[in-house]
Amino acid sequence: MVLKFENGNFVSVSEGAEKLGSMVVSLSTGPTPVTTTVIPARTDSLFLKLTAERISTSTKGIAIVSAFIEKELNPETAKVIMSNITEMIQNV
Repeated sequence: MVLKFENGNFVSVSEGAEKLGSMVVSLSTGPTPVTTTVIPARTDSLFLKLTAERISTSTKGIAIVSAFIEKELNPETAKVIMSNITEMIQNV
């Protein structure tokens, strides 16, 4: 799910039922985004961080990314999800 706001985006990725999970916030106003973890992840913390930073950098705003994922993502699945999120952000 992607919610677009004037100054940023909220992205929620969940496996199965819609649930909030681990959460990362990234803010990009300069050359490097500032990112912090709000709710730590048991797995895939790098995926969350990279997704939030990519969104905030491309939109020059705030990105809040939540992920409820039961098992660790394999690299190919992570790429597909990241690509789908990027496409949704551009089309919303």
